[in-house]
Amino acid sequence: MSLIPAFELGLWNAWILTIPILIISFSDMGATASRESGKEGDFKLTKKENRTANAIFLPMVISWVYTVLLPLQLDTMWLYSGLIIFLFGAVFTITAIINFATSPKDKVITKGLYRFTRNPTYIGLILMHTGLGIACASWLYLLLTAVFLIMLNSVSPSEERYLLYRYGGDYLKYKNRTSRWIGIPKSEKKQS
Repeated sequence: MSLIPAFELGLWNAWILTIPILIISFSDMGATASRESGKEGDFKLTKKENRTANAIFLPMVISWVYTVLLPLQLDTMWLYSGLIIFLFGAVFTITAIINFATSPKDKVITKGLYRFTRNPTYIGLILMHTGLGIACASWLYLLLTAVFLIMLNSVSPSEERYLLYRYGGDYLKYKNRTSRWIGIPKSEKKQS
């Protein structure tokens, strides 16, 4: 990895790996819109939650634009290591989207990857972005990925507030036994 970020136009740049990220991201948004549309009721995000939800797009767009100028490190261990992580993240994310889309619309999703983490799609996308950054040996892209992760962690509480509003005690039980990120089940909290 060089301290000076790479900026060069080329056919074999990271934009090639951005295409699956975009397709998967838009598929996830479509599945969410299909499942959740019209069910918000009186639920409203606060101004701060709205700003956070909108701000998450900034590091994403910057990273997508940067991939046009970011060469893949062809025939290096960086590329092969990064591609393995990227592909694992893609499979993980697609599996999470399928789990999400095929779950009953009136129940908390607890099947598939959702048994291990409350945010499997986010984890998969972070793995894809991390793999892309490694495949390009780009510290700048990995830094953008870290910012993206921080933003996802910031937006998660408002999503969970909505899920508590929508599913009540069922979501609270799920939240108390399932980790947000790591996938290690939490012990269920005792209700007094």
